[in-house]
Amino acid sequence: TTLITTNDPVKIAEDYAMLQHLSGGRMDLMLGRGNTGPVYPWFGKDIRQGLPLSIENYALLHKLWREDVVDWEGKFRTPLQGFTSTPRPLDGVAPFVWHGSIRTPEIAEQAAYYGDGFFANNIFWPAEHYQRLITLYRQRWEHYGHGAPETAIVGLGGQAFIAKNSQDAVSQFRPYFDNAPVYGHGPSLEDFSEMTPLTVGSPQQVIDRYAGMRDLFGDYQRQLFLMDHAGLPLKTVLEQLDFLGGEVVPVLRKEFAQNRPASVPDAPTHAARVREVYGDGPAREARPRANRGDNLSGPSPYQDAPAAAGAAFGLGGSR
Repeated sequence: TTLITTNDPVKIAEDYAMLQHLSGGRMDLMLGRGNTGPVYPWFGKDIRQGLPLSIENYALLHKLWREDVVDWEGKFRTPLQGFTSTPRPLDGVAPFVWHGSIRTPEIAEQAAYYGDGFFANNIFWPAEHYQRLITLYRQRWEHYGHGAPETAIVGLGGQAFIAKNSQDAVSQFRPYFDNAPVYGHGPSLEDFSEMTPLTVGSPQQVIDRYAGMRDLFGDYQRQLFLMDHAGLPLKTVLEQLDFLGGEVVPVLRKEFAQNRPASVPDAPTHAARVREVYGDGPAREARPRANRGDNLSGPSPYQDAPAAAGAAFGLGGSR
């Protein structure tokens, strides 16, 4: 996860392509805009330009991962001429991208335009608000020719505090809720839990509430939970993860698998996306050309076959 607005798209392209190689493709990239004003000036940006920054920066990031040599000029960073982002994406397939949004329909539009995933924050607002964003995303996904609305790739956030029973959960979490800047001095714990997906209760209560998300949003591919919120100490966070992983997630997986239409795709994986591009054939393995100099000479500074021994030093393949 990173901010597309306050980070340089070139750095994002190179950092996350490297992570893709290190992880063997087991990574997605989730992009946010940042919703707190002070973050922007730390990096010389203006929050009032948050949406234009998001649109322009992602257009460049998308291009950097798909073209070996990039010429580019925009409003928010210095131009690029004959630039190559390195390393190239693993197997020639860019990391899968999720566009995260709390309240901005333009981000849902952006995700649909590129055929990327849309991640609805689903934490601070009523579920009906996110239902509208996801419906828009699904409609625009179809509009841009990516498939039927139910084939769009949707992720949801969520948050919970879990104990063996609801009474213990409420009594344990209330002091943290009341004093956390993001929650405190606003609606009560009970009101906030009613108005948003925050669920404070037993494992079964969390299961029931989040299994019901499918009724609001349709079948979806990713469910993330915020568990280290409100200033919880590490010991408590680890206990929460035990509840979540041991008692909640296994049941939710079974619930979500039941009656899932065949037309609804699974969550994207690198291996599946490589098969979409190459079928049963070999994937691309880009290698720097020998003695390529700058990137302005020739169509691409990369080749798809190994260089001859010694070629990097101007030597032939044999002596």
